[in-house]
Amino acid sequence: MDMPAADRPLSGIRVLDFSQFLAGPSCALRLADLGAQVIKVERPAGGDACRQLYVADQACGDDSLLFHTINRNKFSVAADLKNADDLARVKTLIKSADVMVHNFRPGVMERIGLGYGEVAEFNPGLVYGVVSGYGTEGPWRDKPGQDLLVQARSGMAWLSGNDGDDPVPVGLAVSDVLTGAHLVQGVLAALLHRAGSGKGSLIEVNLMSSAMDLQFEQFTGYLNGAAVQPKRSAVNNANVNGTAPYGIYRTADGYIAVAMTAIAVLRELLDCAALEPYVDPTLAFEERDPIKAVLVEHLVTAPTATWLEVLEPAGVWCAEVLQWPELEQNEAFKALDAVQEIGEAGQRVRTTACPIKVNGMRMGCTRGAPALGADTDTFFGTL
Repeated sequence: MDMPAADRPLSGIRVLDFSQFLAGPSCALRLADLGAQVIKVERPAGGDACRQLYVADQACGDDSLLFHTINRNKFSVAADLKNADDLARVKTLIKSADVMVHNFRPGVMERIGLGYGEVAEFNPGLVYGVVSGYGTEGPWRDKPGQDLLVQARSGMAWLSGNDGDDPVPVGLAVSDVLTGAHLVQGVLAALLHRAGSGKGSLIEVNLMSSAMDLQFEQFTGYLNGAAVQPKRSAVNNANVNGTAPYGIYRTADGYIAVAMTAIAVLRELLDCAALEPYVDPTLAFEERDPIKAVLVEHLVTAPTATWLEVLEPAGVWCAEVLQWPELEQNEAFKALDAVQEIGEAGQRVRTTACPIKVNGMRMGCTRGAPALGADTDTFFGTL
């Protein structure tokens, strides 16, 4: 059951979303899920550039399906920030806001007159969130803050794939989505601080720092070790710091993932005599490739279900490797209630639901993304 909008934790909070593409809008999306009123402020000509960012060549009405996915349950006002009259209306709207989010490059909002220093003068309680690619200082500050480029610069692409492979990027916009989540955390903390002090805050996040934070386990090992790039396993690499058997293995009819497990345990459960030389726990990292090579040869001899029937009852952390068609039909996935349908008749979209539940109720919605400027008169009409 979805929680009524009026009962959600952020009901009564107004958010102005000046951001485009993914990181900023994903933050505003989560705030909307939690009950905030989110108003996108968009250029009259074209709006958020994500409206025309087509992924898998999928559209919904005049906009990309991606835009609808990440801007559901928002309102839209069209305003030219270079036009004096529109800028005056936007400033009046900002006076009524609790939160403001943007991802313009460093210095852009300051030149317009909407930097934090200027805005805080007429709305001192505002929580002002900024997303950038690489922060506001340093030689990368003006470079495009795009997910693949950040994965490349952060070293993340050298963590996936096997030793000897070319760098392998994560197959989704992980830096964007994580940065948006970090901004949500900062905004919520600032709202809590404001409740006690009455004071607003400037919250800054950037894709590069979020990408490094995501790598905290591996990067900390690098910083406190020999300061050399960690070596990927040559066989079924899944974590550069992981010991055998950590990885994904082909079976007779599919694939199985096996996580942290003592080799001696696998030796007995799998009846695999070839693992006998490696049962000493101290060998699990040093000899991880030879151990994995043995498992590669052994696990391919039987179907996934056969291995699961042996390993799962013994408490071994393992799982079949699913593709989305299998996942969608799985009863365990259905029980999560992780999919919702949004939009109007004729433009219905199935998409992910907010993963947060409050008091046992889902933060779902049926309202899709707004048409460009659809709510301009509503919010500007009385200004």
